[in-house]
Amino acid sequence: MKFLHTADWHVGKTLKGRSRLEEQQAVLAEIIDVALREEVDAVLIAGDLYDTAAPTADAQRLVNGALLKLASSGIEVVVIAGNHDHARTFEALRQLMAAANIDYAGTVRGAEAGGVHRFTARSTGEEAVVALIPFVSRRYIIGAEEIVTGTPSTNAGRYEDSLRGIIDELTTAFTPETVNIVMAHLTCTGGVMGGGEREAQSIFEYHVSAQSFPVDAHYVALGHLHRRQQIPAPAPVHYSGAPLAVDFGEEENTSVVCLVEVSPTTPARVTDIPITAGRRLRTVSGTVAQLIAAAAEYGDAYLRVVVEEPTRAGLRDEILDALPNALEVRIHPDYAQQGARHAAATHATRSPRDLFAAYLQEAGVEDPRLTGLFDDLLDETTR
Repeated sequence: MKFLHTADWHVGKTLKGRSRLEEQQAVLAEIIDVALREEVDAVLIAGDLYDTAAPTADAQRLVNGALLKLASSGIEVVVIAGNHDHARTFEALRQLMAAANIDYAGTVRGAEAGGVHRFTARSTGEEAVVALIPFVSRRYIIGAEEIVTGTPSTNAGRYEDSLRGIIDELTTAFTPETVNIVMAHLTCTGGVMGGGEREAQSIFEYHVSAQSFPVDAHYVALGHLHRRQQIPAPAPVHYSGAPLAVDFGEEENTSVVCLVEVSPTTPARVTDIPITAGRRLRTVSGTVAQLIAAAAEYGDAYLRVVVEEPTRAGLRDEILDALPNALEVRIHPDYAQQGARHAAATHATRSPRDLFAAYLQEAGVEDPRLTGLFDDLLDETTR
C-alpha cells in the first residue's frame, strides 16, 4: 500500500502581521495533487493542522475543504490533533467528520474506543492498523494513561513512562498480517527542532525516547518538530516536517511530504516529495546601499533584513521602499552597540541637548537631522 505522511500545516499562521492564507491554500492544493498523482491509499496528518486553538473561519474553511477533497477522492484520511489544535473541538467534530470518511482524533482513547484506526487499502486489499496518539499535555497525562490502560497511573511526574504505557497498550492491536503504523504528535529524544515550534511544549519534560516504539511497527509518523528528519530507532521513525516554513528560524528547512510504500511483509520505503508552493523566507544583510542594489535577487521572498551600518532617521523607510517584502528590519549588533561605553556623568548638571547627544552616541545613531528635530521640539516645549 501507499500513503502520505504530513504534519504541522499551521493554517492561519501569520508572519509579522502578514496573512499567509493564500500561500497555505497553495501548499494544501499541492499536497492534494501529490496524493492524487501517486494514487495513495491514505493520507496521515500528524497534528497541528491549525496554528491556534481558535482558528479563523477562513482557516477552517481552507483545512476542511482540503480534507473533504481528499476523502471524496476515495483516500483514507486520518487526522490527530497537535499542541496548537483544540483537542475538544476535534472530539466534538469527530462524529461529523466520520460521516465524511475522515477519522478526526482529538484526544487519546482506548484501542476499542477509537484509539486505533483500521482501514483496507483500496489498491492492494491489505489491512492497516494505525495507533492514534494526539498531543498530550503533561497536565492531562495521568488521565490519558488511565483511559487507555484502565489502571491508575503511578507515574505522575514521568511523562515518558506514561506515553510508553499508552503506546504499548494501543500497539497490542498490531498483527503480523497487517501494516502497523503509529501516528503521534510529540517530541522524540534526539530530534532537532525546526525553528518555529512552541518551546514550552517541546522541552525535555516532553521528550519521549524512540525506543518506546515497538519493533513490529512498519512506520512511525510523527508531527511536532518542523524539520524533516528520521530518528534512529528499532522501527522507522520519521518527522515529515512542516510543508511551509512558519518563521525565519525555518528558512533553511526542506519542505516535503513523505510517500510511504509498505506491505505486511516488506519494510517501509520512504520517498520525500518536495512541496514548492509558498514564498521563501530569507535573511539578508549588508549596508543600505548593498541591500537596495541586490533587491532584484530576492524575488518575492519574505525578508528579514539585517542592516550593517548605524541607524539613522529614515533608514527603515528607505529599506521598505526598496524591499516591500521586508517584514523585519534590524540593526546588526556590531553597529547597534557603537558608542555604548561612554563615560558616566551626573545628569543633573547636563543640559537636555547634551543628554540627547549622549543618548544618540550610546545608540549608535549618526544623523544631524535628529539633533535638529530635537532642538525644535525642545524649543517648542520650553518656549
